[in-house]
Amino acid sequence: MTSSSPFELKLVHLDLKGAPPKVSYLAEVFPLFHSLGANGLLIEYEDMFPYEGKLKELTTQYAYSPSEIKEILNLAKLHNLEVIPLVQTFGHMEFVLKHEAFSHLREVKMFPNGINPHKKDSLKLIQAMIDQMLALHPDIKWFHIGADEVYYLGEGEESKQQLQQETVTVEKLFLSHLCAVASYVVSSYPAVTPVAWDDMLRNISAETLIESGIAQLVEPMVWDYVPDLDVDNKRILLEKYRNCGFSKLWVASAFKGATGVNQSLTHIGHHVENHLQWLKVASSQPTDFLQGIALTGWQRYDHFSVLCELLPVGIPSLAVCLQTLENGCCSEEVKDTVKKGLGMSNLEIDTFMSEVSGTFPGSEVLVLVTHVTFSLKMAVDEFLERNRYVIGWFSPYHRKQKILHPIMIHHIQPTALSLLSQSNAVMQELQATLEQIYYTDTIEEWLEENMYPTVHRLQLLVNDLDKVLSSQS
Repeated sequence: MTSSSPFELKLVHLDLKGAPPKVSYLAEVFPLFHSLGANGLLIEYEDMFPYEGKLKELTTQYAYSPSEIKEILNLAKLHNLEVIPLVQTFGHMEFVLKHEAFSHLREVKMFPNGINPHKKDSLKLIQAMIDQMLALHPDIKWFHIGADEVYYLGEGEESKQQLQQETVTVEKLFLSHLCAVASYVVSSYPAVTPVAWDDMLRNISAETLIESGIAQLVEPMVWDYVPDLDVDNKRILLEKYRNCGFSKLWVASAFKGATGVNQSLTHIGHHVENHLQWLKVASSQPTDFLQGIALTGWQRYDHFSVLCELLPVGIPSLAVCLQTLENGCCSEEVKDTVKKGLGMSNLEIDTFMSEVSGTFPGSEVLVLVTHVTFSLKMAVDEFLERNRYVIGWFSPYHRKQKILHPIMIHHIQPTALSLLSQSNAVMQELQATLEQIYYTDTIEEWLEENMYPTVHRLQLLVNDLDKVLSSQS
């Protein structure tokens, strides 16, 4: 299929601050990404990067080793995927500032999300992180320095003092730090161009942006993940950036992780609409102004939030979105291409898929997560909350008082034991399947959030039934 995409680079975002896959799984999906139309990766390592020396405590127990980073880069090169690493350098620095050794660098003492731009050690810390990252990524062309959602900037004591000056604003505090970080990258690594999220730039006046010189230092990445994206508004925003001197910019969509903080399944239609809107925005832009698009796949909303959809669950959405970008539409031909490429017999765009199959890497995870969501949880909820025998003859009061009509045992216990057996069997199968892709902490977290509560409710009811039987015998 010939590509008609206005985006030269199509980056798949790997958000490793939650559910980071084993390298062996990345080796399976990188060729799939390429075959679907991707030609780059935006890798947000966070605590999965093997920081060393004074930064060693930033790394998680399961962080990739330097040799694994090299393997990831070699795999990416093998499948023609341009790698752009991402390191947060202003906001969303929870994985750094949560540690006591760096907590003194917080903008607001109580909050670990934003760094204090006024302390010299803040810039030294960021420079050290950048140096270690680029030492293991020697051949990159772009480096993403984050800088989105810098909440509470201006609320620290040093910022408040600065803001007492008539010429100082929160916007200028932001631009000053962003320029300092970008200048370090440009001066230390002349072949590398910094990229930054654009949300903190959007409402800054053109005059202030031009005056700061930021347009000569970074390429903004304009992000919006909603299906009803305001096309005209985005065109105006991009024109503003162009008039401010930004010679190139990026846009960012989402293929998963943007529809609910604890979402377990991906609604493909939501994300397809988002990409169709971005295509409308791109159609009005001058040739070569857009570097590319990053298809974000958020795994957590921030460092402390729960997991949203796992990567294998989002792959059908990623496939449809990439092919939509390739073809300029989401036609039946696009859907057929995706179904064939992923080995899927069924592909629902406008609703969640209650029945699913596939042969792509990780498809077993999608099948089991779908089964848990649509079959198992619903069956347990139906039994515990709407079964007439349970709600009528074994209510919380009955269970507390150990009261139960003996004949009701035969109406309740077989179903309870059957559902408990099914739940445990699915949980064991899911655990074994997840172990092929993920580390122990991810598996424990996903099961704790999505399976244990269901099993626990059933187990409590079975235990209470046993207690009643014991008291009646």
